[in-house]
Amino acid sequence: MAKVSTNISIDAETKSKAQVLLADFGMDLSTAVNIFLKQMVYEGAIPFTIAREVPNDITLAAMREAQEIDKHPEKYKKYSDVDEMMEDILGEI
Repeated sequence: MAKVSTNISIDAETKSKAQVLLADFGMDLSTAVNIFLKQMVYEGAIPFTIAREVPNDITLAAMREAQEIDKHPEKYKKYSDVDEMMEDILGEI
């Protein structure tokens, strides 16, 4: 297949660091870009996840609980330390 040249803009520091890393792998930047593009075409997608940090369900539930406690602190018992809480939970040991 015929090769074509493509110009891309990369900040100098990123390019330099990538070239050092790629040299350890025994390849140049052009080879790495070709690998990336071929993998993208093969998968029909960008070959890694691009996503915002989204809290999981457990974290979201904890966040909602914390908001509820802030809104209605009178509904919840407070402890001055862990020993006091454990004694309340387990009883006198």
